Amino acid sequence: MFGINQKRSRVPRSVALRRPNTVWTRLSNVFHNRSLQLRLGIIFFELLLLVLALQSWRAPFGFRLGDYVPHGISAKIPFERIDQEETERARDRAEEGVALIFRNNPTSLQSLPAELRAELGDIAQADSLTKLGSETLEDFGLTNTVPQTEKAKEAAERYGAKSPEDRFEKLRAAVVGPDQSMAQSRIDEMVEEFAQFIGPLFDTGIIDPKDVRRGITPDKRILVVDENQPDHTGRDALLPQVRLQDQLNEAGNLGRSWGKYPSLKKDIQPALSYWLFKRVQPTLRYDQAGTKSAIAKARENVEVRLERFIEGDSLIRPKETIDAERLTLLQDEYAAAENEIGWGARLTRVGIVFIMVLVLAGLNGFYIVLNEPKLARDVGRLITYCTALVITAFVGRLVSFDPLRAEIVPLLTVVLLIGVAYNQFLATLTAFSLALVLTMSTTGRLEDFLVLLSTCAAAIIPLRRVSSRATLIKVSFISALTYFVISCGSAVVETQSLSEVYNNTQFLVMSAKGASLCLVAGYLVAGSLPFVEKVFGVVTDMTLLELSDPSHPLLQDLVRLAPGTYNHSIAVASIAETAVEKIGGNGLLVRVGAYFHDIGKMLKPQYFIENVQEGSVSRHAQLNPAMSTLIIIGHVKDGADLAEQYGLPQPIIDLIEQHHGTTLVEYFFREATRIAECTPDHRNDAEESSFRYPGPKPQTKEAGVLMIVDACESACRTLTEPTPKRIESLVSNIVMRRLLDDQFDECDLKMSDIRVIQDSVIKSLIAVYHGRIKYPELQEARTA
Repeated sequence: MFGINQKRSRVPRSVALRRPNTVWTRLSNVFHNRSLQLRLGIIFFELLLLVLALQSWRAPFGFRLGDYVPHGISAKIPFERIDQEETERARDRAEEGVALIFRNNPTSLQSLPAELRAELGDIAQADSLTKLGSETLEDFGLTNTVPQTEKAKEAAERYGAKSPEDRFEKLRAAVVGPDQSMAQSRIDEMVEEFAQFIGPLFDTGIIDPKDVRRGITPDKRILVVDENQPDHTGRDALLPQVRLQDQLNEAGNLGRSWGKYPSLKKDIQPALSYWLFKRVQPTLRYDQAGTKSAIAKARENVEVRLERFIEGDSLIRPKETIDAERLTLLQDEYAAAENEIGWGARLTRVGIVFIMVLVLAGLNGFYIVLNEPKLARDVGRLITYCTALVITAFVGRLVSFDPLRAEIVPLLTVVLLIGVAYNQFLATLTAFSLALVLTMSTTGRLEDFLVLLSTCAAAIIPLRRVSSRATLIKVSFISALTYFVISCGSAVVETQSLSEVYNNTQFLVMSAKGASLCLVAGYLVAGSLPFVEKVFGVVTDMTLLELSDPSHPLLQDLVRLAPGTYNHSIAVASIAETAVEKIGGNGLLVRVGAYFHDIGKMLKPQYFIENVQEGSVSRHAQLNPAMSTLIIIGHVKDGADLAEQYGLPQPIIDLIEQHHGTTLVEYFFREATRIAECTPDHRNDAEESSFRYPGPKPQTKEAGVLMIVDACESACRTLTEPTPKRIESLVSNIVMRRLLDDQFDECDLKMSDIRVIQDSVIKSLIAVYHGRIKYPELQEARTA
């Protein structure tokens, strides 16, 4: 029944013996197969990218924040690290030693002698306190008002408790002297000596009390720089040397110099001091930018303080948890160890990692070639799959470190996507491979590998069908629970103490965080399903359920324009779904594909027999067989064009294009042959290739089943007496013709699958076309 094509058996055996299937012949085939070379080149390039993404030249850093250390950690190599605390203290000391920079602009002091001359003249002219101007009264403190400012209070203390009238008389006596005529010369002499007296203020400057309140202590160094000086070279000073009240004290620069100026008698010194407090404006301006620059330079010039460890020193004591400070210490040791590794050792490590990845890729490739031929043969899908693995490895390693520790998100996301796009077996193999390479490049710990793999497995097992987005959310909840349980269980096994794990709040928080990240992965996949379908060229059950709605515009047009074709499609969908599920195929896919497989017929519905009313003349009667064949065959291309126009998924379009394969339009071919035999001029019009569908042949189980059911259901409609025996014989003949025509050579249908499909189709058709009893009233009506 399932014989071998006789044409193939005519190849001489001597030809086959010349090229035995050895290793060398296989290698020769590789060198001559351009497509295979391209795919192998893509895989090799992706493996190189994977090695780079894993940073295989570096050893994994196996410690994370919150890890419990039951046996402690000792230094493996002698190393030095920067003592941050001691270095910071040294920098603080250097900062404290930096002088505060003040810019000195003594321009305002130049007018003081002239102002003093004018007010002393007013005092000499007035014979009583009431004849003085208000400004002079205020400047010399000759009023009874209570001083409001701190500067005025300090000046008032120098007067003592004398009344304003007493102070005025004493001041006027010092200015005028015994003879009124000598007042002018005495004023000139006092002003001249006063100008000399305040001379030091031009150099030292006067600080603003507001700047003093910034927190400048008496022992804080101050650098006085001229206003126009471009650099920071100036004179060092302390606060008492630039504060006016301190300079006027007996120990100050000005206070010690009173005796050098005889005209500035002791009786009027308090009045002059008060006048200075009232009239002098600060000459020093705080240079904040310059001070900050000097502080930064001083801190930068401090040499770092080093902390030295020798091999065997305890870094972390037993039964401690790694906190931020301890983690930094371990990272410093890791960096020191990495710095000692030369390029030769690094290249050796890269080569070893590449070989390991190559072996892992070989195992994966062996499964893919045997079980996923579409993925292995399609360059676009292969690139998409390999690139997804590389990106997952890169992103997973990048986010595996503190504080994110989110490697489960890209891993679980891509595993769920592979499970949705392909199947659970490939998703499981992908999860194993990615979990292994991620663990190898991050922590290198077995418990982390178990957590990652168990979480992915828990998500893959219930992922047989994705009928709704809620399925993905449920799966992510299961994976989250698994993550938390396996993580805590591994910790209990390691510590051999449930109480230690229970009391380790930081560890429990990190485990709960990892579980919540599993939920994030589930929501990411649920939200990206349309993008996944587009990239991987697959269709999910959710999309199929949406397309199966009879209100779809294409199905509505099919009902209206070609009702016979619509009824045929519905019948084919039901029968094909039952058959394909018995061989483990996607029943929902083939059912929806059957709904749309003949939509091309509605463009020319009257040329197809199921849409022709009984008694009507067939339109093919006026056409030659070749033209009729073009119309019949054209419904496949028209259907594919309509499907693309309405945005149907690619798997549905594939079913439309493949459901006839390259089969022969037998009726019109026989008619053309009959005409050619009767008409010598038309002998060349009956070439078989002109009467075949363009294909391609079925590429999947679903397409093969649809081909069988479509042909069998159509043929059954032609039976006048559809008895079970006739239906069985009809189905067997159709299946045999398809087999002998090599229609199933490119799909993964086995002979056992075809037998199961055949039996299922026979049962379904018998159920549809079963015999019915004749009701008595009908018999009586007919006899009457």
